[in-house]
Amino acid sequence: MSIWTALADVDYRHTYVDAGGIRTRALQAGPEDGEHVVFLHGTSGHLEAFVRNIPEHARKYRCHAIDMLGHGYTGKPDVPQEIPAYVDHLIAYLDAVGAERAHLVGESLGGWVSAWAASEHPDRVASLQLLCMGGTKVNPQVMERLKKTTTAASLEDDIELTRNRLRLLWAEWDEEFGDELTEARYAIYHRPDFQKNLPNLLALQEVEIRERNLLRPDRMARITAPTLVVWGNKNPFGDVPEAQAITDAIPGAWLEIFNECGHWPQHEQAGRYNPLSLAFLAEA
Repeated sequence: MSIWTALADVDYRHTYVDAGGIRTRALQAGPEDGEHVVFLHGTSGHLEAFVRNIPEHARKYRCHAIDMLGHGYTGKPDVPQEIPAYVDHLIAYLDAVGAERAHLVGESLGGWVSAWAASEHPDRVASLQLLCMGGTKVNPQVMERLKKTTTAASLEDDIELTRNRLRLLWAEWDEEFGDELTEARYAIYHRPDFQKNLPNLLALQEVEIRERNLLRPDRMARITAPTLVVWGNKNPFGDVPEAQAITDAIPGAWLEIFNECGHWPQHEQAGRYNPLSLAFLAEA
């Protein structure tokens, strides 16, 4: 199984969309008249994070997995990427594809952006899925590890450093997709535009910048969209009490803990995640 043969039975389009002047890489699949579901990856990630989820979701929903602002093959403006800029880019993407409302599925940074978008643009967000979401705490140790591992994997010509960066995401190494995802991420990390943009991409790992972008309880309390929080009990970037605090802060939110799972529940345990997500979307 490879990334793209996983999509062999799916009528999908790999394309680029002008989202507010930013050339944005997107994988689109599913019925054009279906409700829109947008999948948003984590820090230094890319749309391949959702290759195990698109096929089942695309049976009913119009799916969009995108490379976020400053990430992957999407455009990289030379300014620090902070949460309001990510949200503006997301809304511009929705406008560009004619999505008045969308269900947002955000992993890590993608969850942070999704929750912020729901608090600022409630009319545009039909529901939220927050998968090991970041952005509610300042943890200098975790932030430094993200900076160091991502910088080393990007600036040093050693694919093992990229593999080790990916290993942080999983409770156990992915024998099926791990090598191919490593190669895909290595190619992205070693693009000149990615390397040049690295300080901007990692801006949220600086304490002062992170502080002014935090998802605080008062902001989360403003979220009105139905919300599902999914967490791995072996998430290396945040313990289960963090997930419970997020769930408690968002009115009506529902928490699911995946055992023996790290930071990528949608990928590591796709067999459990996909039916859970589809049931939640049907209710939302």
